[in-house]
Amino acid sequence: MAAWVGVCAGVAAAAVLGAGGVAVADDGGQHGKSVRPGYTMTTDGVFAGKKKATTAFTYDKKLVPVGSWVEVGQRTAVDGATTVTLRAKGLKAGHTYGVHVHTKPCAADPAAAGGHYQHRPSTDPSAVNPRNEVWLDFTADGKGSGKATAHHDWGFRKGGASSVVIHDKPGSSGARVGCFTVPFGWTTAR
Repeated sequence: MAAWVGVCAGVAAAAVLGAGGVAVADDGGQHGKSVRPGYTMTTDGVFAGKKKATTAFTYDKKLVPVGSWVEVGQRTAVDGATTVTLRAKGLKAGHTYGVHVHTKPCAADPAAAGGHYQHRPSTDPSAVNPRNEVWLDFTADGKGSGKATAHHDWGFRKGGASSVVIHDKPGSSGARVGCFTVPFGWTTAR
C-alpha cells in the first residue's frame, strides 16, 4: 500500500477559509469515521475584488463578478488516482472558461498563482495538455453556472498544487480572470 502523507493537508483543509468557504477533509479513517480510505476535500468561496479578497480573487468583474461562487472538490484514492471537481455560479452566462490547477496560492497579482500544475513537470510546450495537467474547462449556462470534472491516475505532489485559476478562454492559455486558493491534498503514490 502506498504511503499516504495527505493527512496533514486534511488538518489544514478543515480550517475556515477567508472567502466564506469551509474545507472538509477525510483522513481515510486515520482519525475519523471514514469508510473510504484516501483524501477527500471540498471547499468553496465567494469571489471578491483584489482589495477585499483573501482566497477567491476576481481580476475581470465582467467574466467573474464580485459575489460569484466557486466550489472545488478533490478525491484521491490510496493508489493516487485523483478526481477534481469544480462548480461555479454567477459567472457570465454563455461564456466558455478555461480552468486549471496552478502551483501557487492566489493573490491580488494574477501572476502570483504561478504556472499550471504538471504531473510530469516540463518546459516542453507539448507537456501542456489535459493528460499531464488538471483542466476543468466549461461553458456557463444561461444562469451563469457551470461544472467540470477531471480524472487522473496520478495524485498531487506535496506543495505542488495550491489554486484553481479561471481563464478567459478554454485550452492551454488565456488571461487570468479569477483565482481560488484550494487546500489540495497530496500523495506519494505514483
